[in-house]
Amino acid sequence: MKIIFMGTPDFAKESLEAVYNAGHEILTVVTNPDKKQGRGMKLKPSPVKEFALEKDLNIMQPEKVRKNEEFINEIKKINPDVICVVAYGKILPKEILEIPRYGCVNVHGSLLPKYRGAAPIQWAVLNGDKETGITTMYMDEGMDTGDMILKEKVEIGEDETTGELWDRLSKVGGNLLVRTLNEIEKGNAPRIKQGDEFSLAPMIDKKMAKIDWEKKTAKEIKNLVRGLNPIMGAYTFLEGKKIKFWKVDVINIDKLDVKEEKLNNGTVLVSNPKDGLLIKAKDGVIKVIEIQGENAKKMPTSDFLRGNKIKEFKVFE
Repeated sequence: MKIIFMGTPDFAKESLEAVYNAGHEILTVVTNPDKKQGRGMKLKPSPVKEFALEKDLNIMQPEKVRKNEEFINEIKKINPDVICVVAYGKILPKEILEIPRYGCVNVHGSLLPKYRGAAPIQWAVLNGDKETGITTMYMDEGMDTGDMILKEKVEIGEDETTGELWDRLSKVGGNLLVRTLNEIEKGNAPRIKQGDEFSLAPMIDKKMAKIDWEKKTAKEIKNLVRGLNPIMGAYTFLEGKKIKFWKVDVINIDKLDVKEEKLNNGTVLVSNPKDGLLIKAKDGVIKVIEIQGENAKKMPTSDFLRGNKIKEFKVFE
């Protein structure tokens, strides 16, 4: 089929590569404008653009797609059979949705109608879900409300981070998109209504990254840490210094020779390079496996404790 592909991050690049390798004719690739990054603030292309350049594909990078007559007219001239949209980052107007004869097909990182919105993968991990997956759907004017086509379930590992799940789902999404295009081309693609029951997955807010030792259980803290890895990291304060946790586990307090019932949540129970850093939580103990001190690099906790003294019975804020 003749395709326009719209996408921006590495998650989308996997789908673009899968469609390309499947032999579909990619008429043009639409991605977000290059962004300034790094100390030198040099313009860096998106992963989708990098792949498109490598394969010598036509590229468009509009600043906006709504009320952009020049861009919309160009899409009409190209006249694709289908537009594939994967983590593009912009909401498409009705004028674009109606251009391709087979419609616009989206790859979404959840089992719709669960987790409509911008951060479905992150929220699946943050909420401690046991499974998630990929849904392909026909796009409409709503936020992830279109008719579903195909789904594929994926189990979430107990210690899996958002970054690890993101990488796995990106490959699942690429394969499912190719299968979806094949079904559309054969005229066999279903249209499954989503119904009225759904949940939302809004953008991740930096405010939620601070660990609340009083309200969150040990399991919830672990889910927060792995859910925000590698996006921003969950953080806490000790003696006024900001410390990030990148990987933690939950252990049973009964295994420790510590009378902790009268201690505040956030209290350091054990702190040494051999036994690690153990912190009292609401209903258990957090063992910090990977840590990052203020103005420092992330590292294994054993290495951190060799150069940084954290006294036992100090309390994380």
